[in-house]
Amino acid sequence: MYKDQVVVCVIPARGGSKGLPGKNIKMFCGKPLIAHTIEQARQSKYIDRVIVSTEAEEIAKISLEHGAEVPFIRPMELAENNVATIDVLLHAINWVENRDQYLFDILVLLHVTTPLRSVEDIDNSIACLVDEKADNVFSVTESHRNPYFNMVEEGSDGFVRLVKEGCFSTRQAAPKVYDMNASIYVWWKNVLKEGKKIFLKKTKAYVMPKERSIDIDDDLDFKIAEFLRMNS
Repeated sequence: MYKDQVVVCVIPARGGSKGLPGKNIKMFCGKPLIAHTIEQARQSKYIDRVIVSTEAEEIAKISLEHGAEVPFIRPMELAENNVATIDVLLHAINWVENRDQYLFDILVLLHVTTPLRSVEDIDNSIACLVDEKADNVFSVTESHRNPYFNMVEEGSDGFVRLVKEGCFSTRQAAPKVYDMNASIYVWWKNVLKEGKKIFLKKTKAYVMPKERSIDIDDDLDFKIAEFLRMNS
C-alpha cells in the first residue's frame, strides 16, 4: 500500500515463446527467470498482492513455489501470440474484483523478461504515479539513437531523411528521447479499465539506467542479462 492506495502486481507469463522457448522458467543465475520478478515484487514496500497470470501448469507451479499467487489459469484464448498484454491485465482485474471480491486502486505490470530492475525502481514508479498525479507511469532508458540527429527513414521517393526534422549539429543538443524498456508499468486501476491503453493524457516516464534495462527476447539477450547480473 502506498499512501492508503492498495497495490496489486500482475506478472504475465505464458508458456509459448518463439524467440527463446521456455524462457519464463529457464534457469537464470541459479533460479527460474520468473522467480527473479516474483521476488522483486514481493520485496516491494508498496505491493500488497503478487499475481501471476499464466495458462501453463508448470509456470503456475514454479510461481507458487516462489511465493506468488496463481488464483486462476489464464484462458487459452488469452495466451496466443497476438493477444495484447492489456487484455491479459483486464482479465486479471476482472477476476480479482468479481471472483475474489478484492478492492484495490493501483495495478503494476512487471514483465518476466526484464529481471535486472531493482526493487527501488518498482517502488519509485508507484510513488511517481501517486505523487505526480499521473494517469500511468512506465519505465524507460535513454535511447542510443536520436530521431532528431542520427535516425533516418526512407521516403516514398526512395531517399532517406531524418525521422524528425531539426537543426541540431550534435546529439547532445537534440531533445532527449527514450526507449521503452518493457520493465515496469503502473496504472490507476480505473484509468486502465476505462482507457485500455498505455499512452494517456497524463503519462509519466520513470528513467532507468541501461544496465538494468535489458529485455530478454532471445538467447543473446539472455546471456548478456545473466552476465550483467552475475557481475553486478
